[in-house]
Amino acid sequence: MTAATLPRIKFLQEPTRPEWIELALDNLDTILLDHSHCERKAAGVALNMMFRYPSAVELVKALTAIAKEELEHFELVNQWLERKNIPLAPLNAPPYGGQLRKLIRPQEPERLLDSLLISALIEARSHERLGLLGEHCPEPDLAKFYRGLMASEARHYGAYWLLATTYYDQDLVNQRLAELAIAESEILATLHPEPRIHS
Repeated sequence: MTAATLPRIKFLQEPTRPEWIELALDNLDTILLDHSHCERKAAGVALNMMFRYPSAVELVKALTAIAKEELEHFELVNQWLERKNIPLAPLNAPPYGGQLRKLIRPQEPERLLDSLLISALIEARSHERLGLLGEHCPEPDLAKFYRGLMASEARHYGAYWLLATTYYDQDLVNQRLAELAIAESEILATLHPEPRIHS
């Protein structure tokens, strides 16, 4: 498998490298457990943003829907964990999320813009990687499950981008997105040794 065979996802500067696919497929149980953590965290991100910006009507509407869907996915992944007798357990987080959060500027109005675009990039990367798992996973039912989640991940990263363009000029949004996308790819340039959705 070469990088040229991998799909390109809107917003992402660089596609996932084949080495990640190999690491994930060799550690599917850990990837599934990490996926559970990712869905829970994604719901928490949406809820926290709603609490931070309670008067932003369009944001609250969109993030309510996202948080509900992320929690539904959390439940579905946990059903897979139970089916495969994988206990819920903590996992060391890769540096991906923490390093992206450091890029969020602390003052408004930049903070909201960066928060929305970082979330869009994370969702875009999740969409890409769940698609890769759906394509390459050797377990047919699990592969079908991953493929079934792809559309919602695409909706989520699109929703975060649309929110950004609701509250900010589109040229500014696209400029900042391009900057953050470069940083996101640089964070993933070195493969984290532990198998994670965002390693």
